[in-house]
This record gives sequence, C-alpha cells and structure tokens, in this order.
Amino acid sequence: MPDARTDARDDAPDSLLRVPTAVNQPIDLTGRTALVTGAASGIGASVARALAGAGAKVHAVDRDTDGLAAMADGWDIATITADLADLDSLAELPTEVDILVNNAGIQHVSPIEDFPLDRFDFILDLMLVSPFRLIRQSLPHMYDRGWGRVINVSSVHGLRASAFKSAYVTAKHGLEGLSKVVALEGGPHGVTSTCINPAYVRTPLVEKQIADQARTHEIPESEVVEKVMLAPVAIKRLVEPDEVAALALFLCGPASGSVSGTSFSMDGGWTAH
Repeated sequence: MPDARTDARDDAPDSLLRVPTAVNQPIDLTGRTALVTGAASGIGASVARALAGAGAKVHAVDRDTDGLAAMADGWDIATITADLADLDSLAELPTEVDILVNNAGIQHVSPIEDFPLDRFDFILDLMLVSPFRLIRQSLPHMYDRGWGRVINVSSVHGLRASAFKSAYVTAKHGLEGLSKVVALEGGPHGVTSTCINPAYVRTPLVEKQIADQARTHEIPESEVVEKVMLAPVAIKRLVEPDEVAALALFLCGPASGSVSGTSFSMDGGWTAH
C-alpha cells in the first residue's frame, strides 16, 4: 500500500514543498554580482570583501578613489568612483546586480531650527533617494533571474531617534519603510529585502569623533566610548565592521531565503529599552 505521507508530499502545491537548505555549508555566491555603496572604508569595505570572499563579483562604489583602491588591493573587486548624491549619474552604475547593498551615508548634527536646508536635502538624497533609485534600476534584473537580495545598512536610528540628527534619523526611518515595500513587491520574484541596524560601528569617522571628544573633555578615549557613545547600550563596546559584514553575508545565503521585510538590530541592547 503506498505511503500516504509520500503521496501527499508528491502532490503538494509548490508553495508547500520543502526547500532544501545546506545549513552547515559555506555560503557560495559564485555566479552572483553585487554592488556595494560607500565601500571605500568601514562597513562598506568589510561587506565588499565578505561578498568577494564568498565568490561574488563585486562592484564597490564610493566617491573616495584612493580609499577604494586601498580597500580593493589584493582583492578581485571592481571599483567605481561615483558621487551617490548625484542622482542623475546613478543610471550609469551597473544594473545587472543580484545583491544590492545600500550603505553610503554621512552625519550632520544640528538643532532643527539651525539645520542647513541644503544639508538636509543632501543627506536625504544620499541616504534615501539614492537607495530607492538603485533598487528601482536593479529589480528588473533580479526579477528576471528569480533571485535577489537587497540589503540596506540602516542604523539603530532607523528604529530610535536622537536629538540633533533630524536628517539622518529621517533618512534611516524612510529607508526602513522602503525596505519593507521592496520585500512585499519582491517576494513573489525571489527577492528579499532587509535592514541591518547597528549602533556605533568602529569606522574611521566614528574613531575620529572619539578622538575629538577625548580632546574636548580631556578624558581617555575609552571613557568617551562608554560615557558618550555607548550610554544607551548594554554591551559597552563598538560594533566591528566585520560583524556587520558577517550578517550581510548570512542574508545572501541559503538559510535566509524566507528572511525579508525585517530589521536586524545589532545595537548592544539599545532598542531593548
């Protein structure tokens, strides 16, 4: 007599079939193409190298030509110098990408009543409008292939606000919403969309802020990290760029096929409050 469970499984609709996942296998991105923005240093550089190390063909984009060259030295990574806030020039970037990592960003600290209007517009163009345009021009290729990954490097400030960072917080909150819409539209086409939300990451920009704070307050740099930057978090250390890159790599792997429309807090407990 036939096994009823076997028959049921064989006759099940595609939506109910089990998708095999090699959980314990290294992530292999051979044959995939990635585009990573803000890739000259920090998080972007770590992500670009992680994806290249997994076999992806990586396009690393930044306005810092020298930084790109240093980052890619010894790696099979193609570098593209571009100003991502120049929205019309984005159409010149590669569009046949399977993995898009929106990472580029800057910070400006000022009370709202004094916040320069041109700076606010610039930050939103760079950190929200540019990701939208890159997603828009990349999705057709992903849809054609039936597979794609959109990874948005957001921030704890995509989930929480801080005073004097109106443009940054606005852009990151907008990026969170955009990511969810992409998840809904892309799901039927095999495309996932997620956000990574770190707190302060050990990048050149953050390290410079630490040094400046130490000089201003005449305290050791280690105290600046704990008393100023890490006051809201339970784990009193900076996030390392390679930690963010490891999460981004996971989101490109086979075990993340159903992970979409969500945000991954890497904030030491900041959002636990």
